[in-house]
Amino acid sequence: MKIYTKTGDKGTTALFGGTRVPKHNLRIDSYGTVDELNSWMGLIRDQEISAHTGKIINLIQHHLFTLGAILATPPEKETLKNGKDRLNISKISDEEINMLETEMDDMDKELPPMTHFILPGGHPSVSYCHITRTVCRRAERLASELNEITPIDPQVLRYLNRLSDYLFVLARKLSKDLQAEEIKWIPNKY
Repeated sequence: MKIYTKTGDKGTTALFGGTRVPKHNLRIDSYGTVDELNSWMGLIRDQEISAHTGKIINLIQHHLFTLGAILATPPEKETLKNGKDRLNISKISDEEINMLETEMDDMDKELPPMTHFILPGGHPSVSYCHITRTVCRRAERLASELNEITPIDPQVLRYLNRLSDYLFVLARKLSKDLQAEEIKWIPNKY
């Protein structure tokens, strides 16, 4: 199988189900940003992190592929003519969202209470978490905009929202583990 098809040479691409749209289509931008998010998650997984965190990130990466597939399928193409789902895969369920919440709760138990906003940085691994978190927020904004135009699975928005929170807590946890300073944002008062 060749990796290049030449079918996108004129600036269009196919969604699941065959519908061709411009490559700048909001649906493409939405799942393309989820793909970018997945790549950043891989960079975090490549850092010096615990085996447990690496395992969780691997699961998250699998979930993000599922989200991408969901976003790449327009509603009118979700069901085949025979009545079956076009995507013959497990969707994002409450279980995946609960996993993120449980992970955050477990990490939070080891962290000091937050009293201020925290400036991103302190260690490259922490910075990667913050960059990934902001990409996640962008993916969430695009999915939210897409949802206003054409409804998407609400679990996609819930998962992205929770994942950005998870990445923030993970950044704090890595700061603690790596003994990196958390720099508080304390605005100047006039």
